[in-house]
Amino acid sequence: MAVDPFDALGDPTRRRILELLAGTERTVGELVTALGRITQPAVSQHLAVLRDAGLVHVRAEGTRRFHAVDDAAVAAARAWLAGLIDPFDQPLDALATEIARGQRARRVRPADQPAARRAR
Repeated sequence: MAVDPFDALGDPTRRRILELLAGTERTVGELVTALGRITQPAVSQHLAVLRDAGLVHVRAEGTRRFHAVDDAAVAAARAWLAGLIDPFDQPLDALATEIARGQRARRVRPADQPAARRAR
């Protein structure tokens, strides 16, 4: 059963697991040690949710299982979030452009302006 990635990210322990997996692979035992007071079955259950959400993948090496962040899934979630943020950035970009135009207009004075007015 597929889990929505944002539902999976709703739990602080799962977010912490993703932080621990960022840029590296870890076994369940390594995660249990890093997390502290969380049992191995609980960590395994959190990893299962993250796998079902597509946020984590597993690589087997002999009897050991290495868990890692699925970069493509995280990039897709990030792109979706960026789509929410970008519409708010566009008006700010327009405001920055108008401010820059105003500053430029103050620096550049028209040539036909009388010298007496400029001296004031």
